[in-house]
Amino acid sequence: MIPNPRYRIRKDDQVMITKGRESGKTGRVVRVLPDRGAVIIEKLNMVKRHQRPTTKQRHGGIIEKESPVSIANVMLICEKCKKQVRMGHKRLEDGKKVRYCKKCGEVIDR
Repeated sequence: MIPNPRYRIRKDDQVMITKGRESGKTGRVVRVLPDRGAVIIEKLNMVKRHQRPTTKQRHGGIIEKESPVSIANVMLICEKCKKQVRMGHKRLEDGKKVRYCKKCGEVIDR
Protein backbone atom coordinates (compact mmCIF):
# COMPACT_ATOMS: atom_id res chain seq x y z
CA MET A 1 0.00 0.00 0.00
CA ILE A 2 1.43 3.35 -1.05
CA PRO A 3 0.46 6.16 1.35
CA ASN A 4 -0.91 9.51 0.21
CA PRO A 5 2.00 11.55 -1.26
CA ARG A 6 0.59 14.86 0.10
CA TYR A 7 2.11 14.82 3.57
CA ARG A 8 1.81 17.29 6.39
CA ILE A 9 5.54 17.17 7.10
CA ARG A 10 7.79 18.64 4.42
CA LYS A 11 11.51 19.14 3.82
CA ASP A 12 13.18 21.81 6.06
CA ASP A 13 10.39 21.66 8.69
CA GLN A 14 11.38 21.69 12.37
CA VAL A 15 9.93 18.57 14.00
CA MET A 16 9.99 16.79 17.35
CA ILE A 17 10.14 13.01 17.67
CA THR A 18 7.32 11.79 19.92
CA LYS A 19 8.04 8.05 20.19
CA GLY A 20 11.03 5.75 20.29
CA ARG A 21 14.51 6.05 21.69
CA GLU A 22 14.95 9.60 20.33
CA SER A 23 11.66 10.91 21.76
CA GLY A 24 11.67 14.54 22.85
CA LYS A 25 14.50 15.57 20.51
CA THR A 26 14.03 18.13 17.76
CA GLY A 27 15.61 18.53 14.37
CA ARG A 28 15.22 19.63 10.76
CA VAL A 29 13.74 17.31 8.13
CA VAL A 30 16.39 16.50 5.52
CA ARG A 31 14.32 14.20 3.32
CA VAL A 32 10.78 12.85 3.05
CA LEU A 33 10.33 9.24 1.90
CA PRO A 34 6.70 9.16 0.65
CA ASP A 35 6.74 5.51 -0.45
CA ARG A 36 7.76 4.41 3.08
CA GLY A 37 5.77 7.02 5.01
CA ALA A 38 8.92 8.20 6.77
CA VAL A 39 11.23 11.18 7.15
CA ILE A 40 14.97 11.53 7.73
CA ILE A 41 15.85 14.07 10.43
CA GLU A 42 19.23 15.77 10.57
CA LYS A 43 21.60 14.12 13.11
CA LEU A 44 18.84 12.11 14.82
CA ASN A 45 18.13 8.36 14.89
CA MET A 46 21.74 7.59 13.95
CA VAL A 47 22.67 3.99 13.12
CA LYS A 48 25.98 2.32 12.30
CA ARG A 49 26.35 0.56 8.96
CA HIS A 50 29.20 -1.54 7.60
CA GLN A 51 30.29 0.02 4.29
CA ARG A 52 32.30 -1.73 1.63
CA PRO A 53 34.79 0.47 -0.31
CA THR A 54 33.32 1.75 -3.60
CA THR A 55 34.29 4.35 -6.17
CA LYS A 56 32.24 7.01 -4.35
CA GLN A 57 33.31 5.93 -0.84
CA ARG A 58 37.02 5.12 -1.06
CA HIS A 59 37.40 3.95 2.53
CA GLY A 60 35.22 1.19 3.82
CA GLY A 61 34.43 0.62 7.44
CA ILE A 62 31.72 1.42 9.91
CA ILE A 63 29.86 4.64 9.06
CA GLU A 64 27.10 6.45 10.95
CA LYS A 65 24.08 7.73 9.11
CA GLU A 66 20.53 8.88 9.79
CA SER A 67 17.80 6.26 9.79
CA PRO A 68 14.19 7.00 8.73
CA VAL A 69 11.54 7.82 11.34
CA SER A 70 7.85 7.17 10.70
CA ILE A 71 5.82 10.30 9.96
CA ALA A 72 3.32 9.12 12.58
CA ASN A 73 6.04 9.48 15.24
CA VAL A 74 6.93 13.14 14.58
CA MET A 75 5.09 16.41 15.22
CA LEU A 76 5.66 19.81 13.66
CA ILE A 77 7.06 22.63 15.79
CA CYS A 78 5.37 26.03 15.41
CA GLU A 79 7.84 28.92 15.10
CA LYS A 80 5.56 31.26 17.06
CA CYS A 81 4.46 28.84 19.84
CA LYS A 82 7.88 27.08 20.04
CA LYS A 83 5.98 23.87 20.89
CA GLN A 84 4.90 20.74 19.08
CA VAL A 85 1.50 21.41 17.52
CA ARG A 86 -1.17 19.91 15.38
CA MET A 87 -1.76 21.65 12.10
CA GLY A 88 -4.55 22.15 9.66
CA HIS A 89 -5.00 23.28 6.08
CA LYS A 90 -6.86 26.37 4.93
CA ARG A 91 -7.13 28.51 1.84
CA LEU A 92 -6.07 32.14 1.84
CA GLU A 93 -7.95 34.94 0.07
CA ASP A 94 -5.79 34.53 -3.06
CA GLY A 95 -6.73 30.82 -3.24
CA LYS A 96 -3.39 29.47 -2.03
CA LYS A 97 -3.60 26.42 0.27
CA VAL A 98 -1.40 26.73 3.39
CA ARG A 99 -0.72 24.90 6.63
CA TYR A 100 -1.50 26.63 9.92
CA CYS A 101 -0.97 26.03 13.65
CA LYS A 102 -4.16 24.94 15.41
CA LYS A 103 -3.00 26.45 18.74
CA CYS A 104 -2.21 30.02 17.69
CA GLY A 105 -3.57 30.20 14.12
CA GLU A 106 -0.19 31.25 12.67
CA VAL A 107 0.48 30.29 9.02
CA ILE A 108 3.36 27.79 8.93
CA ASP A 109 4.20 27.87 5.21
CA ARG A 110 6.67 30.52 4.20
